Amino acid sequence: MVTINDVANAAGVAPSTVSYVISGKRSISPKTRRLVEESIRKLGYHPHAGARALASSKTNVLALVVPLRTDLNVAVVMQFVASAVTAARAHDHDLLLLTKDEGPAALQRVASSAIADALIVMDVEAADPRVPMLLALDRPVVLIGVPDHPAGLSSIDLDFTAAGSACVAHLARLGHRRIALIGPSPAVYRRGTSYATRFLDGFDDAARRAGVRAISRSCNHSYEAASHTLDDLFAEEPGITGLVVHNEAVLPALLSVLRNRGLTVPGDLSVVAVCPEAMADQHVVALTTVAIPAEEVGKQAVEMVVQRLNGHNTPEVRLLSPRLTERESTAAPHA
Repeated sequence: MVTINDVANAAGVAPSTVSYVISGKRSISPKTRRLVEESIRKLGYHPHAGARALASSKTNVLALVVPLRTDLNVAVVMQFVASAVTAARAHDHDLLLLTKDEGPAALQRVASSAIADALIVMDVEAADPRVPMLLALDRPVVLIGVPDHPAGLSSIDLDFTAAGSACVAHLARLGHRRIALIGPSPAVYRRGTSYATRFLDGFDDAARRAGVRAISRSCNHSYEAASHTLDDLFAEEPGITGLVVHNEAVLPALLSVLRNRGLTVPGDLSVVAVCPEAMADQHVVALTTVAIPAEEVGKQAVEMVVQRLNGHNTPEVRLLSPRLTERESTAAPHA
């Protein structure tokens, strides 16, 4: 590993001079600075994170807070994480992943230990108990998800209200008049997770406006849960011809249940799924989808928090417009 002494020897200066060039704490002649910078580039030297922190009071680390609960689809969460990691490196920052479900305590620990310059917080609830703590922190915060009362915090997310509305509008345009929503697990609704409640609001409102009979159920991530949920839906509304699935983790099980019952997609039931675009073609029938823009959200969340680190402190809420792509899983209902 290249050290600061190696850079100093290559440039013909003292190690302290290299430190001053990196930190900017003292004035260095243009000639000496150029020699040091050329040696840094030639040797591929990267200052130690701890040394950077001592020199500049910054760590160049962003903390991403994402509790990995059993009811979350970890594969999709990791798409957000991968995007944030890539974006952070583009801004010369590293990403610290905090996955334990500790609520406000974890945020307080990060702030008091000064291990990160800023925080990005996922899995936001409508009435999130972490908001007061986040407002009190002396460092920038960006939420992936929108609480009911952002209270001066910046946030970004898919416009899930509009996404729920778009799913209903698509099925109604095809002629469906009885539709159902299969939503996330009951625990997600009990927590009041922002994206789930906003999607349900958009779904219900659009159904009322379109004159469509619509019902909804939460669903755990298993074949048995998918089977029981379908039983409940058809018992309440036997004439269902369209399904909206806002639960990407249960999609494979749900499609398997339909196939085992002899129900075809879209012949007997049209299906619209809210999921990452890459999942659309992973099934026997290519799915009509509203895309979860994990890559774009992760990238923009990092850009927003870096802007705040650079002094742009005006809070903002960014809601990305939903993109519905029609494929083989939706069609007009049979007479």
